[in-house]
Amino acid sequence: MASPSVKTTTGLAVVLALTGLPVTTAMAAQGTSESMQDYRPGVLSAEFPYESKYMEILGSEMHYIDQGEGDVFLFLHGNPTSSYLWRNVMRYVAPHGRIVAVDNIGFGKSDKPDVDYTFQTHLRYTEAFIDALDLRNIILVVHDWGSALGLYYAAGHPDNVTGVVFMEPIIPPAFPMESLDVLGPAADLFRRFRDPVEGKKALIDENLFIEVLLANATIARRMTEEEMDVYRAPFREPESRYPIYMWPNELPVGGTPARNVQVVEQIGEWLRTSDTPKLLQYASPGAIMPPQAAEWAARNFRNIETQFVGYGRHFIQEDNPEAIGRGIVDWYRRLETNGHD
Repeated sequence: MASPSVKTTTGLAVVLALTGLPVTTAMAAQGTSESMQDYRPGVLSAEFPYESKYMEILGSEMHYIDQGEGDVFLFLHGNPTSSYLWRNVMRYVAPHGRIVAVDNIGFGKSDKPDVDYTFQTHLRYTEAFIDALDLRNIILVVHDWGSALGLYYAAGHPDNVTGVVFMEPIIPPAFPMESLDVLGPAADLFRRFRDPVEGKKALIDENLFIEVLLANATIARRMTEEEMDVYRAPFREPESRYPIYMWPNELPVGGTPARNVQVVEQIGEWLRTSDTPKLLQYASPGAIMPPQAAEWAARNFRNIETQFVGYGRHFIQEDNPEAIGRGIVDWYRRLETNGHD
């Protein structure tokens, strides 16, 4: 089933349109640009003030944080980030429940086993992690590919998920995508990512996803070198970057890969029919979920609230953590008032 027709600045089309720079120029500029001043004291911090924990999952160590008591808020990230992405959001949620954030296998401080890093493999690790920690009555807070992992889990385990918060998600109407042509100025770039030779050169040899997309095109402010170094740390060597390379190739575009077309269509059906409370947080201009797509979601998904969190592109947690965190808490209070349990 094709996605509805909604005009969006889809996926990471912003890489050229928003930087206004050729890729090579953008890469050269990184490291010389100073961090954008932010006038919200205490909102943005490079610190990760949470105790690291590790658990063996399917034969590999997965890194996570787990603190507090009460309802479980499970934070899932996408490509090429880690639980670090949520550091400034979780501070607002932590007083209201148990916060759990895990690094996907191959990302952050989790191991990099010799696996294929497809969506289905990530899902096996995610489900095994949830089972190992015996997480129950989960409120999922998800982003990017973490949204596909979380929402697909919710669709398959409706009795174990009491609510979902999602942002910049891999869902309709952006996906499944009929063609890369809808990406506009970034179409050729993503064709390169999905080319078996050029993709590895760009994402493994040149580390383009971190040094261009993350550093220059998908966050409104300029992150500090301290912040960027945390994101760089798991991928210092080219051979460590295969997990980053795989995610763009997992996007369901033009019917391929068919297994993920089915995944996103099932997620879309669940969003349309499930009574599970949903909160969609979005920014302007956004990337996968611009305001016009959020309006479409509000009309087409069941039991959903939409919440504008400010100016941002794709990694909106790095621009608007306070709006996101306080928005989650306000929504959660309404669920408590309405007796979500």
